[in-house]
Amino acid sequence: TAYLAVSILHDAGVPRTALQLLPGGGDIGAALTADPRVGGVAFTGSTATALRIRASMAAHCTPGTPLIAETGGLNAMIVDSTALPEQAVQSIIESAFQSAGQRCSALRCLYIQEDIAESFTQMLIGAMQALRLGVPWDLSTDVGPVIDETARAGIAAHIARARQEGRVLAELGTPQDGTFIAPTLIKLSGIDQLEHEIFGPVLHMVTFKSHELDAVIDAINATGYGLTFGLHTRIDDRVQHVSDRIEAGNIYINRNQIGAIVGSQPFGGEGLSGTGPKAGGPMYLTRFAAPDRQTHTAQWDAPSPTLPPLPQDAPAGIHSETLPGPTGESNRLSTLPRAALLCAGPGADAAAAQARAVTALGGHAVAATGRITPQDLTDGPGYGGVLWWGDEATGRAIEQALAARKGPIIPLIPGAPDAARVRAERHVCVDTTASGGNAALLGAAT
Repeated sequence: TAYLAVSILHDAGVPRTALQLLPGGGDIGAALTADPRVGGVAFTGSTATALRIRASMAAHCTPGTPLIAETGGLNAMIVDSTALPEQAVQSIIESAFQSAGQRCSALRCLYIQEDIAESFTQMLIGAMQALRLGVPWDLSTDVGPVIDETARAGIAAHIARARQEGRVLAELGTPQDGTFIAPTLIKLSGIDQLEHEIFGPVLHMVTFKSHELDAVIDAINATGYGLTFGLHTRIDDRVQHVSDRIEAGNIYINRNQIGAIVGSQPFGGEGLSGTGPKAGGPMYLTRFAAPDRQTHTAQWDAPSPTLPPLPQDAPAGIHSETLPGPTGESNRLSTLPRAALLCAGPGADAAAAQARAVTALGGHAVAATGRITPQDLTDGPGYGGVLWWGDEATGRAIEQALAARKGPIIPLIPGAPDAARVRAERHVCVDTTASGGNAALLGAAT
């Protein structure tokens, strides 16, 4: 499909010198991202690979070269006791098993309120048993193979460990030929048991008590991933509460959590799930332009004794807009300030100008009070970005220190920041036809 798309673009007049398709097994990508001539990288894949690309660019590319990374997620869904079970089961089947679970947005960990867990699990297993594995060319096929034998073996080993521990609740039969993994349901005590993303048709299930909802949200946020999230409930206040607290780029209410539509549901995560801006969103295209670069020759009089801390209790400053979508669906895109950006100068005047640029875009800034030591950034505060308008050697040292960090990718900003560097995006999609019944009475009873 990539070859066909590129061929059509060439036929339409896009110069071959401007667009090439270079399939490879990682070797070509590694070479390209280590080439100092590269002016920017857009990557979709695993978090681990994105971090390797980040380190390679820090070593070879001009400091501040843009990286757009859309990576994976330990995507969760919460189903409470008021949810419509048939609708929730359909959403779960679609989210976990379509495309054999090979979507970065796919559901990985399902939280079911224990009051309905027994009957709901029976219904879910029944729906799983109706799935048909086979060749994807056939319209009757629901679940095809995973991409290759390496992927199959890794997923199979994960299932085998769970089976040995008695945690496999249901699994289908697997065809004799091909790299198939049967849809599988595995019991967990919490999402923290998932050490990494299982990229296939494997769903993990956890039960929770009604009073544990906030603890569940905390556990999901604590993974550090924030790509997609799903919620099934008929209580409006709960929708608002969970949407406000969950840290994910795309939040889906009373529907599946895959298949984002450009223009209606701009797509992309936060934390370990990506750098932003959202694909298909209003701030995306400008990231493909050459970054603004400013050079200040001023120097700090003395080194900064410590890196400035992140401010506590910074105002939220959330801005929202309604996006177009089909009848019966609400789509709202919000922006909120990222973690405070470090304004590193050089010099007090440059740091002050950087802070003004950040706050003018609705963000939070902290200014260095002297010359920073780049190596301190490897373990320092989790800034939303670092602005440096000085010499390239120091910029590269800052870039490499940031690339050595564990956790989310923190960018070096070599000039005036764009809005997407200062503010993060979150999208909430609600199936407004799904309330069913008297939700006000349900809310009063829980």
